Amino acid sequence: MTERTGLVLVINAGSSSLKFRVFEPATAASGAAVLASGQIDGIGVRPRFVAEDGSGEELARVTDMAVLDHDGAIRLLIEWLGERFGGRGIAAVGHRVVHGGTEHAAPVLVDDRVMAELRKLVPLAPLHQPHNLGAIEAVAAAYPGVPQVACFDTAFHRGHPWVADTFALPRHFYDEGLRRYGFHGLSYEYIARELARTAPALAAGRVVVAHLGNGASCCAMLAGRSIDSSMGFTALDGLPMGTRTGQIDPGVLLHLIDERGFDTARLQTLLYHESGLKGLSGISSDMRDLEASDRPEAEEAIAYFAYRARCQIAAQAAALEGLDGLVFTAGIGEHGHGVRARICRGLAWLGIELDEAANAEGATIVSTAKSAVEVRVVPTDEERMIALHALGVLERS
Repeated sequence: MTERTGLVLVINAGSSSLKFRVFEPATAASGAAVLASGQIDGIGVRPRFVAEDGSGEELARVTDMAVLDHDGAIRLLIEWLGERFGGRGIAAVGHRVVHGGTEHAAPVLVDDRVMAELRKLVPLAPLHQPHNLGAIEAVAAAYPGVPQVACFDTAFHRGHPWVADTFALPRHFYDEGLRRYGFHGLSYEYIARELARTAPALAAGRVVVAHLGNGASCCAMLAGRSIDSSMGFTALDGLPMGTRTGQIDPGVLLHLIDERGFDTARLQTLLYHESGLKGLSGISSDMRDLEASDRPEAEEAIAYFAYRARCQIAAQAAALEGLDGLVFTAGIGEHGHGVRARICRGLAWLGIELDEAANAEGATIVSTAKSAVEVRVVPTDEERMIALHALGVLERS
């Protein structure tokens, strides 16, 4: 049994942000109390550091920062943690790692072998995996010997039926790892856990969860288990996102290579960094900026996002052969009542009837009492899910 007298640190290194939580140690079954949480967002552009304690009282707010890359953000966080919790040791660090490949279907203690396996997956998640692994390396240097647990966004989707995971390519490619993995699994796993706790009858049925944020995807859940996801081999497929294309005809990529002279580096920049809401609008990758703009390009980008979202939700409902519930989560899903309304109005044929007032007020249930499909807004908490996994791994070690 690993001694757990220190704190549990959770790091969620995203494409443009670094989120963290500090927990009191506890068993995975009983959860853990939050001592501090926060994030450094706007990395590479306009970085901002904010932190608060478990009651929501502000601990830090720095907005006039020099431009930071991800390495600089990690160093800043570690320095702040040392100042804030210098008298308390770190018992363990849990990390979100986007891609676990075919080898990792559950959280794992990090060692050199695991790191070598995860580095091989960087080409499959170039926007996230390098930052995830960079955070692990930085923590190892700052806290030598402290156990680190990698928690994978792909793990929740590993039970998909073959038809949901394969591409119509020669079969040997599937055996070699070219398959649909699905992502945002830590978010979906947390939502499944919350539904089982707060709405067990709904959790036992057919639910589509729409994780709508800077990264966006949908997941079809049957009795709390993922059976399909809009994301595929990489975190690029499916819905349009802040800067990512989402679904695209592969013939477009062949055209860009053959007729426009694009190489893989230029394609990667286009698909991951210059597209999505940012590319469509020419204004911003942030939905809040688009909703505040009066430019027609902003409206068109929002309309495209909502259109693709409702098409993908319908596709996931088809995978479930029906729909009992729709759950919105993540930044846009939790706070974008206008986007939720656009999506739900376009899905009335599925039996969704939106309660406009409840939706505008940000209620938990935003469908009417007579809606055939219950629509909920459930805040996700990937960091708590990571903490629970990290504590569980340590409990078993």
